Amino acid sequence: MAGGRLPGPAAPGADVPVHVGLRTTDMDEAREFCRKLYYGPLQIEPVGDPGGFRFSADVVLLGPITLGEVMYGTDIRITIGALETAYHVLVPLNGMVRSQHRGAVVLADPTRAVVYRPTGAIELEWPGSCRLLSVKVERAALERELDAALDHRLVSPLPLGATFDLVDGPGRTWAALVRLLLHELCGPDGLASQPRMAARWRDMVVSGLALTVEHPYGEEPAGLQGPHRPRTVKRALDAMHTEPWRPYTIHDLAAVAGVGVRVLQESFRQHVGMPPLTYLRRLRLDGVHAELSRSDPGQASVSEIAYRWGFTHLGRFAGAYRVRFGVTPSQTLRDRA
Repeated sequence: MAGGRLPGPAAPGADVPVHVGLRTTDMDEAREFCRKLYYGPLQIEPVGDPGGFRFSADVVLLGPITLGEVMYGTDIRITIGALETAYHVLVPLNGMVRSQHRGAVVLADPTRAVVYRPTGAIELEWPGSCRLLSVKVERAALERELDAALDHRLVSPLPLGATFDLVDGPGRTWAALVRLLLHELCGPDGLASQPRMAARWRDMVVSGLALTVEHPYGEEPAGLQGPHRPRTVKRALDAMHTEPWRPYTIHDLAAVAGVGVRVLQESFRQHVGMPPLTYLRRLRLDGVHAELSRSDPGQASVSEIAYRWGFTHLGRFAGAYRVRFGVTPSQTLRDRA
């Protein structure tokens, strides 16, 4: 392994890129590498000559995105449980992969990417000659991007198309951006490795994906429905998304929005579907869940992460977490072991 160790816990919004590389002929080592960096419920089985197994990967973790260039050297089959916490895109650089997800079969190659939503198991048939870009974007990050940019109420998970074009239009530009960023971050002392620049690149990857994915809503990106949100609601949402860990009260948010408490609550009921503080709690829970899902159990603790996201009463936090995700926070963290 080269390029650095897996990152420990970081403050919300951290933008320090971490490069991790691996070259190995050991199937178990490659499997563990992919589980740590991408998803725990992942299985890799050779269907070609096991003697030809030559795993090669360079992966960069940058806040809510994980970028990698991966190749296996022999034909393999990958199965993954529901992603839950992330959207994912595969961009073959050469060769072809056969993907099955949510009943749709996609043959992805250098002309067409495959897109995964955070629901439903995935099956991949990946030839040994195929090298591809693997891009993971945390669910909350992509949904926040659409929410903040377009002032509309979102359906979660977003009903994204299963594929997009890589030859023309925004798909070609987005894939080139991802590949350039990965190349820069894997090299020594690149400009993109500076935290301020890395944050801008990260935002371009997330916002570019939001504008690239196919969707059933005409000229608007996927998942949008409901009326346009008033400026007062937008101000409160912007404040919560910018600093979700701040101890906001309903009076604080009303002051940010420039209206009275009752007006703000009624506006949220109409345009968001829940009270402001309920939305804030959900935003924080999603942030904790995403961070627990990518943290090393040996280096992170549930209480530290919960406090960073603004939860000061651990008992109430644990109960709300279990209601939302169906498991305890510690179970989510242990699943990364």
